[in-house]
Order: sequence, then C-alpha cells, then structure tokens
Amino acid sequence: MFLRQLEPRTARTTAEVLNFALWPLAILTVLHRVFINAVNYHVTNDFTPVYNASLAFLNHRPVYNANFSSTDPAYLYPPSGTLLISPLAIIDPEKSRWAFILVNAMALLLAWYLLLKLFNYTLNSVAAPALLLAMFVSETVTNTLAFTNINGCLFMAMLVFIHLLLKRRDLWAGVALGLTIAVKGPLLAPLLLIPLVRGQWKVFITALGIPVALNLLAWPLIVDYKQFWTHTLPYLSEARDYFNSAIVGNAGYYGVAEWLTWTMRITVGVLVLISLWLLYRYYREDEVFYICNTSGILITAAMLLGPLGQMYYSMFLFPMLMTVVLRNSLLRNWPAWVAIFGFMSYDKWLSDRWQSIGRDLEYLRTTFGWGLLLIVVFCVLGDRYLAARREGRLEVGKSLDPKWMHPEWVADEPEVTIVPRTKATASY
Repeated sequence: MFLRQLEPRTARTTAEVLNFALWPLAILTVLHRVFINAVNYHVTNDFTPVYNASLAFLNHRPVYNANFSSTDPAYLYPPSGTLLISPLAIIDPEKSRWAFILVNAMALLLAWYLLLKLFNYTLNSVAAPALLLAMFVSETVTNTLAFTNINGCLFMAMLVFIHLLLKRRDLWAGVALGLTIAVKGPLLAPLLLIPLVRGQWKVFITALGIPVALNLLAWPLIVDYKQFWTHTLPYLSEARDYFNSAIVGNAGYYGVAEWLTWTMRITVGVLVLISLWLLYRYYREDEVFYICNTSGILITAAMLLGPLGQMYYSMFLFPMLMTVVLRNSLLRNWPAWVAIFGFMSYDKWLSDRWQSIGRDLEYLRTTFGWGLLLIVVFCVLGDRYLAARREGRLEVGKSLDPKWMHPEWVADEPEVTIVPRTKATASY
C-alpha cells in the first residue's frame, strides 16, 4: 500500500511535479545548513565576541575594550544591543551558540513564511519550496548561520515591519524596526524613509523611542558605557580595507585615488536618488511593489556607499528580489540576475591556477553586484519614464508600466475620432 502511493495514478501538473522535486531539496538543504554547516567550526566567528561581551556585562566588567588593530571579529553592538542580547551568557558557550543558531534558523523560517504571505503565496504553491531553497543555498543565509550572526532575527523583524506598515499599524511597525536599530544601529535605519514619505508619522515614536529608551536603561548597567561613544563608535564610522565590500572598502584595498572613489560614490548616489524619486512619484500607490523595491534600493545603497558593507547583509534584499514574481518587476532581465549572482552565490572564485584574477573576482563580485543592481533598477525605471513621456502618459496619474502590462488602460482611454484629411481651400 505504501509503495503504491509513490506512483501517481494520473498525469501530474507542472506545479505538482516541481513541488515533489523542490520540497525534499529545500528541506534537506535547511537541515544541512542548520545542523551540519552551522555547527561545524568556522574561521570567522561572530558569536564569541558577542558571548564574551554578554558575559562581561552580566559580571559588571568592561564591555567596550576591543582591540581594533586585529582583523578578528570585534564586539560592535551599541549599549541597547548589549542589554538585549545579554541573556546569551546565562548558559555555557557551546550550548548558547547552538541555541542561537536555532533561534536564527526559526527566525529565517518565519521570515520565509512572511515573505510568501507578502506576495499572496501559500505553502501549497511552487513558490514556497523554491523560495526556501533559494534562501538557504545563498551565501547570506549560509554564512549568517555558520558565523552565528544575529542577522536572521533582524531579517524577520524587517518582514514584520513591512507587514505592519502595509496594515497601517504604525506603532507596532515602529517597534519591529526600533528593535533592529537598538541591536545593530544604522543597518536598517534607512527604512525610516518609507514611513516618512507615506506620512506614517507614528512609526517614528517607537522606532526611535525604543533604542533611545534602551540606551538610557543600559547606561547605569554598563561599567564602560562612555567607551562605546569614544572608542567603538569612531571605529564604526571609519572605512576599513578588509572584509569590506563597500566602494570605499575595496577602493582602499586596491589603492584607488580618493577623488575617483568619491566620484563613484557620488555618481551611484545620484542614480539612487533618481530611482527613489521615480518610484515615489509613479509607484507609491502600488504598495508592495513600492515598499519592497524602495527598501532594497535603500539598503543596497547603504551597503555600497557607506563605510562598511559585508556580503551577508544581502539577506535584507530578499523582499526586493521576490518582486520578480510581479508582472511589472524591475528584475525581469538577465543583467539583474548577473548582479544578484554576484552577491548571493555561495561559490568561491579563488583560483589556484590564476590566483590574481581569482582573488580580484572574489573580492570585487559583491561590490560589482550591488552596483550593477542599482544601475539596472535606474535604467529600467528611466526607460519606462522616457517611454511614458513619449506616449503622453506622465500626466495621467498612472504608473510608468508599459501599456501591454495593463490592458484595462486602453479600454479606459477616450475614443479618438479621426477626421479624414481633405484638400484645403484658401479664403481671402
């Protein structure tokens, strides 16, 4: 009887076939990333400095005394973040790390579910296993779990923020974003531009109030509280030339002239501003499209143009990448996916045979990927804008989408009566 269930009695649809194939691949990949790859030893270890800082906090010892002359991971969380993550040190380091991996894994699974719901997909759809597989084979999820970083929890909070923002539950949306700001400072702070331009002012009450309140609460509890502002914060504002995929980071590594570095940053910044304006001007009524694309542009710009951008921060671009399922997506072209491969692929391009070329490809692929993504978005929006202007559609109040995407537009247009041309007669 059991074996009989393995053989379908009738022909399956393409969706069913893909579901049968993708679910086992996705589930086994998740299990491997969580219980094998993440638990294994890795040279990069983001968890140990966090655990040690938590232990120091609980024992009233100095927290912000890291030696920044080393390239080893250092503790960089603000006092508010120290307060929130301090329970990690209640148990021994090994069990605490395993628990932290599981918490991040569960947060990623919840974020996956929220991302499906955001685009109106169910767990029975092909999108469910496809998205799950795509997330857990990516570099960003793989290394977040392997390095035992908190980004999985922050990504879940970002999805909660987007859902609550769409539902106009502004105070709770601010809570979700405020907790991310409290833990990692400015990483997701650029998302505040979205409620700002949408007039959702209440978001700011909790989004800014929570980190301020937690920092004030941590003040008397951290023995070297001032050291964060005098020792750690100045380091965070500097651009390091190692493990840094921002423009300024790779420019420092390769010795690029300062004037050329600033030219690249300013040029990309102008493209970002134009893209953001076009999205706001013509797409803000298409809420999911607008919020997901705007959030992706803001975070990519922050990683590329700021002082520090690391490859596994690309996790926060998943909502933007998911817009590929929308008919008017900005990412339905091959250059966009060349860019996405650059910063999402877990492949290493280091070569034993061509060492110099392989090293350059590996070090630069994330920077070029982020940059190309912003260029593609600008070009697609710019092309749509120019086409709409030629067709006289800019004043109509519609989006910049081509007409073929919206057949109803043609039906709504007033009928134009064509008068036959006749030979003109002159009168005096």
